[in-house]
Amino acid sequence: MLKYTIKRIIQGIVTVWFIATVTFIAMHSVPGDPLTGERGMSEEIRQNLEQKYGLDKPILEQYIIYMGNMIKGDFGISFTQQNRSVNDIIREHFPVSATLGILSIVFAALGGVLWGALTAIYRNRLPDVVVMFLVIFGISVPSFVIAAMSQLILVNINTSFGFSILPVAGWGTISHMLVPSLVLGLGTMAFLTRLMRSSMLEVVNADYIRTAYSKGLPAQRIFLKHQLRNAILPVITVIGPAIASITTGGFVVELVFAIPGLGRFFVQAVQQLDYTVIMGTTVFYGAFLVFMVIIVDLIYGLVDPRVRLE
Repeated sequence: MLKYTIKRIIQGIVTVWFIATVTFIAMHSVPGDPLTGERGMSEEIRQNLEQKYGLDKPILEQYIIYMGNMIKGDFGISFTQQNRSVNDIIREHFPVSATLGILSIVFAALGGVLWGALTAIYRNRLPDVVVMFLVIFGISVPSFVIAAMSQLILVNINTSFGFSILPVAGWGTISHMLVPSLVLGLGTMAFLTRLMRSSMLEVVNADYIRTAYSKGLPAQRIFLKHQLRNAILPVITVIGPAIASITTGGFVVELVFAIPGLGRFFVQAVQQLDYTVIMGTTVFYGAFLVFMVIIVDLIYGLVDPRVRLE
């Protein structure tokens, strides 16, 4: 177990290095000057800024400086936000994105397991048909379309009642978090529902399930201890990447609902060609994804005793 863990950590470090390198090359291949947005800049100030950010040095030397700072956990200072480091931006706004992501993944996981098990039990009957139609809808429709539709529905509902049942946008209270988390987790819930349904159908017809019934075990015990426990293993496998993808994929939802998460700053950085913010947030999100995948691999071995992590 220890050997496997060390091996996965080393693989994760190599993956993060590769992400950082590709991001650095991509950003320096983009045409444009990150300092052109500064108006009224004298040549002396420009030279000082280039020297401070290392833009006056060769690409290889810039890369060495960038990797050295990244190893120390220093992603640099934003080009567009005055006197604000990338570390401060991540520290202040990632908790908002993480909170939204956690609520979304809880909704997606609970809904996916519940609806997936339900559709497997009522296969080819009305509940199965209705849920699978909604699943196809959730997978097919982009999150920004669902976000806009949900805002329109909320506006109409609030107007009909004459007061605000749920806020249309903003952040700060539980009521602000409900609709964005549901919208963000809907696509993942649809995917987990299909995965759980397929896994459940395989388990239902297994020999050990028929043996359990022949022993006279209660149906509830068979469902919880044998069917659900074994069918949920594939869902656990994708939960780690799903957590990271939801947390990092809420950019559009954060913009639509005016949520002050890290995604808004990433989008603004891309629009303003803010090299340090783009590279810093990309590496941070990449490291977060790798970390979650490693955690899930270790948990998988604990949940299923048949798995030996070698």
